[in-house]
Amino acid sequence: MKNESTGLARIIKAAGFSLKGLRAAWQNEAAFRQEVIAVAPFIILSFFLDVTSVERILLVGVLILVVIVELLNSAVECAIDRIGPEFHVLSGRAKDIGSAAVLVTIILAVFTWVSVFWPRWF
Repeated sequence: MKNESTGLARIIKAAGFSLKGLRAAWQNEAAFRQEVIAVAPFIILSFFLDVTSVERILLVGVLILVVIVELLNSAVECAIDRIGPEFHVLSGRAKDIGSAAVLVTIILAVFTWVSVFWPRWF
């Protein structure tokens, strides 16, 4: 008998867990929803812009990266909140560092978009 934790069955189960995670993030994390709503129009816009394929990959990729880092930050926050509601300096630091990672990624996204279009505008 085949082991169901390998091959195609494992991939299907993993995809189900991933979709469950995306659904949970959408339902429970306002920052995730806000960032998805903020980046979606820019991702769509990128397909109508006169840019090279590599530039389009950069423009879209950096926006997807913002969402990925927010998902990771949300996961860290959930794990810390699971540990307990009392304040601990390390819990606060972990949450702040996760938030900083999101901010740095947003700065990278803005920098990338400005860098691609700066030569065209000026």
